[in-house]
Amino acid sequence: MEEKTKYTYKYPHPAVTTDSVVFGFDGRYLHILLVERRSEPYKGCWALPGGFMYIDETVEECAMRELAEETGLANIFLEQFHVFSSVDRDPRERVITVAFYALVRSSDYKLMAGDDAARACWFRCDELPPLAFDHDKIIDMARERLREKLRTRPIAFNLLDEKFSMGDLQRLYEAINGTSYDRRNFQRKMISTGLLEDHGLGSEPRHNRIPELYSFKEEEYNKLHKEPGGRRNPFDM
Repeated sequence: MEEKTKYTYKYPHPAVTTDSVVFGFDGRYLHILLVERRSEPYKGCWALPGGFMYIDETVEECAMRELAEETGLANIFLEQFHVFSSVDRDPRERVITVAFYALVRSSDYKLMAGDDAARACWFRCDELPPLAFDHDKIIDMARERLREKLRTRPIAFNLLDEKFSMGDLQRLYEAINGTSYDRRNFQRKMISTGLLEDHGLGSEPRHNRIPELYSFKEEEYNKLHKEPGGRRNPFDM
């Protein structure tokens, strides 16, 4: 019986890792999830959740596994956005990382550090600690990609509770885009989409007032999005 041919290559093989920029929103500020490294290099430093890819998994599977192992997060919105390949980005060896961004409702998830992470914590985007490796560059690009996606897709609703106030939605847009909007104009634009369900006044006061609550009509949006000539993102500001 003829043996199967096995291929070998003379070129060195770089290692592959994944890193995930996980965004959360608490109603006022945009946050990023970081883990404290338990081992060298950069022991004790804060870093993005991530790690080395196994030989028998995809980068998507690796990213989800590392998130579950290091933070306890699972079944969340996750999308690849860039590959970082600077030759000196990791002091251990030649490492290429595939970066993802993720969107979660931070209040929905209980974080639990594990694997090579000592702690997992949310940090405000404008108050990040010094970071390991080139993770500051990865975060900068992830924030820019988040702004780009917000112009083309209604991804903001992945960061909000199922029912939210117009103030919540406006503060989220302002946190992502780094700008401020006139309250009346913002509300008029959002209501005009016809894709927000009005649930009336909420049951709990927020900021000394009882807000009117809304929800995103996701199914209706998906129907419009699939129709020929349908609007790309009516929530674009």
